[in-house]
Amino acid sequence: MVHTGERAPDEALTTAIRRVMVRLLPFLFFMYVIAFLDRVNIGFAKQEFQAHAGISEAAYALGAGLFFIGYALFEVPSNLIMTRVGARWWMCRIMVTWGLISAAMALVNSEFLFYLLRFLLGVAEAGFFPGVILYITYWVPHAYRARCNALFYFGIPLASVLGGPLSGLLLELDGAAGILGWQWMFAVEGLIACVVGVWAYFYLDNKPADAKWLSPYQRTALQTAVDREAEAKKAHGPHRMWSTLVDRRVLFFCLIYFLIQCSVYGMTFYLPTQVAAAVGSKVGLLVGLVTAIPWTVALLVNIAVSTGADRLAQPKKRFVAAACVATGSVGIAASAYFSSPVLAIAGLSVAAAGYISVQPVFWTFPAAYLTGTAAAAGIGLINSLGNLGGFVAPIAKTWIETSFHSQTAGLYLLAFCGFAAAALFLTLSRFKAPAEEIQTSPSKTGGAA
Repeated sequence: MVHTGERAPDEALTTAIRRVMVRLLPFLFFMYVIAFLDRVNIGFAKQEFQAHAGISEAAYALGAGLFFIGYALFEVPSNLIMTRVGARWWMCRIMVTWGLISAAMALVNSEFLFYLLRFLLGVAEAGFFPGVILYITYWVPHAYRARCNALFYFGIPLASVLGGPLSGLLLELDGAAGILGWQWMFAVEGLIACVVGVWAYFYLDNKPADAKWLSPYQRTALQTAVDREAEAKKAHGPHRMWSTLVDRRVLFFCLIYFLIQCSVYGMTFYLPTQVAAAVGSKVGLLVGLVTAIPWTVALLVNIAVSTGADRLAQPKKRFVAAACVATGSVGIAASAYFSSPVLAIAGLSVAAAGYISVQPVFWTFPAAYLTGTAAAAGIGLINSLGNLGGFVAPIAKTWIETSFHSQTAGLYLLAFCGFAAAALFLTLSRFKAPAEEIQTSPSKTGGAA
């Protein structure tokens, strides 16, 4: 079809973005479902795994966190490699290797092997999340990015909505074919990642110019839009790798994300056992189903918050982000305070909604500031240093609970981290976001969602 008239470029761009959302984003968040599940499924197997593999509480906390050390060390190099070899090949490599290592967790019989595999799992998965955030910048103009990030972030709550019952069901296969339930869980969920990784190689395209599922006119309009934004960002932000790694604003983003991840992973690693204590049951299918409730709430809140944030100028999004993370902290503090199972689950639902909803909005800040190699390095650095919160949180939570002889003290510590992140969001200065100057406004194009 031949487009004519002044609105033809806008119409082609809007249609192209809609097709990107329909084709790429569901697959990306499905990949993230598998990634997040393989990262945190150890929380479901915690009690049986510790008992059969001889893992102490302190060793569990250390092993759960060691994932993030390997993850942090290889995050930036992995993202830089992806810019050279392309997303489709690199995403395939990441998923297949982490799937094999996750499946190998079924063989753990000592603390040393547990530490080794958790570290290697982090090395294997390094680059996946920041790679996808970077990949989205190749396909989606800034005006639509918060809601696109939100659709991708559906992977976190969906991993628990679907993964909770799946993990619980696999645990109940205990003894089938002479294999323990936690071994079934690690083996099956790890091999699923391998299959999806091979699928990714054949499904993904590296950039809009390669997408045969877009018309030539749509490919041109979309590639032009993202290229124009990239050129504008070069003029206002760092565009070389080394200058990015020491940029003050990038390091400030690292600190905010670190505090958010302390709260998120401190809650996630222990959520199944918290729910089990609240409902008075061992971790299994029932606990898996109840654990899905907070993440179902997060699913519903996430897209509403991100769609609303896309209508705001970039500097005003910091108020949305601060409100989300503060609300999450109120929820997790409430879950610690109330002894009623209903009120505890309600508090955890508020916490999950706040902590999940803040993250797609957060990533619009570095994405509005960085481009090219700087984006690959900066997003990788923010995610790697930020995710060290996943290493610190389990250890800090265990330490403070032991020191105060209180099972709720650790939850209050996680809530404090969230409130600190909210305060830092409010201190973000009104910086010039070059991508916003040339973005295609949803109100002018009719939107893409």
